Amino acid sequence: MAWDRRTWTVFAALSGLVSVAAGAFAAHAVSDPAAKDLLRTGASYEASHALAVLACAALPLHARRAVWPPALFLLGSAIFSGSLYAMALGAPHWLGAITPVGGLSLMAGWACLAYAAAGAPREPPPG
Repeated sequence: MAWDRRTWTVFAALSGLVSVAAGAFAAHAVSDPAAKDLLRTGASYEASHALAVLACAALPLHARRAVWPPALFLLGSAIFSGSLYAMALGAPHWLGAITPVGGLSLMAGWACLAYAAAGAPREPPPG
């Protein structure tokens, strides 16, 4: 599989789908307030980072640098949101110990995005 704009867009769309499903599940199928909160938090972070992956796919960034941000966003979403989803569905709460690893991956994605943007060619001002 080639890691190109098409691939990132597919994975961003799937991540967005999962975030909407988790949010809907929290709103309509879960009664425990703590579980609802975990699902909502995970869905919120996953949705915002699905959009970040779409932005990465759309932006003309430095090619070598641009591969890392969407990968880190998707990995971070899987770990961060996935661990919250799992705990909301009854997984042991020690699983929450890996949640910060996902958060670190998300932050690293933003740092790498800044680095990729800094390496992109400057565009002339409009007009």
